[in-house]
Amino acid sequence: MSQKVLLNATEVNIILHRLACQLIENHNDFSNTVLIGLQPRGKYLANRLAGMLKDEYKIKNLQLGHLDITFYRDDFRRGEKPLEANSTEINVHVEDKKVVFIDDVLYTGRSIRAALTAIQSFGRPTEIELLTLIDRRFSRHLPIQPNYRGRQVDAINNEKVKVNWLENEGEDAVYLIQN
Repeated sequence: MSQKVLLNATEVNIILHRLACQLIENHNDFSNTVLIGLQPRGKYLANRLAGMLKDEYKIKNLQLGHLDITFYRDDFRRGEKPLEANSTEINVHVEDKKVVFIDDVLYTGRSIRAALTAIQSFGRPTEIELLTLIDRRFSRHLPIQPNYRGRQVDAINNEKVKVNWLENEGEDAVYLIQN
């Protein structure tokens, strides 16, 4: 198995700032917006962006939640090992709000489809957008595209994109792994 660095820590940081600025352009003071990190890996990106928006861009009333989509996935019972659920932490109302789903890698689109179903348990947003750090654009099974993307990656099926976060793996980096 070989791996290639797609993004190093400096490049990840630059992309995060660009994504934060794009969010500010479209959501101004975020008074009617809720950021939702998709569990498990999207929460690291969502937390990092939320921290950046609050600390560096002085957004005051940022609303952030984490959504577990495990039991909404269409492959929930298809694997050999049982899937483990994560926690959902949505302490805000999404009814009539703009929701931004945040995930690390957009691959087939199935996680986003599950998130669209899961969010209905918390109300009916007026609009849902998608922010993703990595867009594997040629791997889609569903017609889902991000509104905000950090970087497009053209990976073939036997390649995997792995996002490492300082908070979890001890480094900020994105790798292309060949099996």
